[in-house]
Amino acid sequence: MRHTGQPGLAARVARIAMALAISMAVGMTGACGSEPETPSTATNQPTASEEKSANSGKQSAEPSEQPTNSATVVPLHVKGAKLLDEQNHPRQLRGVSTHGIAWFPQYVNAELFGNLKREWGINTVRLAMYTGEEGGYTTNGNKEELRKLVHQGVDAAIKQDLYVIVDWHTLSDNNPLTSVDAAKRFFDEMSHDYAGKPNVIYEICNEPNGTTTWAQVKQYAEQIIPVIRANDKNALILVGTTNWCQNIGEAEADPITGAGNLMYTMHFYAAEHHEELRNAMVSAVENGFPVFVSEFGLTQASGDGAIDTASAQVWLNAMDEHDISYVIWNLSNKNEGSALFVTGETRNPQTSDLSAEAEWYRGYLKQHATEANR
Repeated sequence: MRHTGQPGLAARVARIAMALAISMAVGMTGACGSEPETPSTATNQPTASEEKSANSGKQSAEPSEQPTNSATVVPLHVKGAKLLDEQNHPRQLRGVSTHGIAWFPQYVNAELFGNLKREWGINTVRLAMYTGEEGGYTTNGNKEELRKLVHQGVDAAIKQDLYVIVDWHTLSDNNPLTSVDAAKRFFDEMSHDYAGKPNVIYEICNEPNGTTTWAQVKQYAEQIIPVIRANDKNALILVGTTNWCQNIGEAEADPITGAGNLMYTMHFYAAEHHEELRNAMVSAVENGFPVFVSEFGLTQASGDGAIDTASAQVWLNAMDEHDISYVIWNLSNKNEGSALFVTGETRNPQTSDLSAEAEWYRGYLKQHATEANR
């Protein structure tokens, strides 16, 4: 999601209030967005953008079965464009992303994750930790509390037998090389603590943008990936692509080599992105290049505005047809179209708590659950 604006005084007051709550209960991390004016209302926050994920090889997976989105967590590996289990059966991940966890920590809990697994049929949660924004990990955020909140989210997902994406949410910092040393330390800790846990997936840079080149992203990735591999040689790693994760062709033309189990992220927002971007995604996958849609929404790329369900239907049908995993933006009650909730409920949401985007997505997942597990 492309974010606009920086949080002001109200956001700073909210962060102080949140810090008091965190000291009693939870830690703090960041994601696609800025801080709410109160713990239950978000304004003036960054918005959504787009990412692609892929791996270095282009071999054919030749799966023996149709894909499954089963919530049972098993080790995964990448072959060609496919995400496979240990029996080389295709796996498709379908999930939800938090908003910036520094601003919406209340949505990081096992009860909510369990509800979404049970009632929606998700098998994946993405923990978006902003880095460069107000309260971000590499700015003036509380690093210790943010790490605690990431751990809390990972542990909650593991408890519910879900996959969990640890997202280093670069956005306003544009170029991930800006904070490469901090990223090394962060991913070293996380991959050490969760080594061997098949649940945990590492998204090492959210949305490189601005003048950032693929060569720079690649230079960053080639420093972060060995840090993770030193602790966990098999973990799935997602690498962001340039222009808010829309230039998948650049990565396809010059992939990262020698690392294994890599996918490249692509992001789209259905009300803004249509056939041209979708065709690029499909073309890459049909060429054997591994793409993971780690963030999408039904609105404009700002994360706001009306939802476009007709466009979203075409997108999700295409991703299901090509076994592409996807994660929707965002777990919050922020006053914007891409927020999944309209009330302050954070643990056991009912239909009355859901936004229009959430109701559509829940309905889609239920309707297509049988297809995904065929």
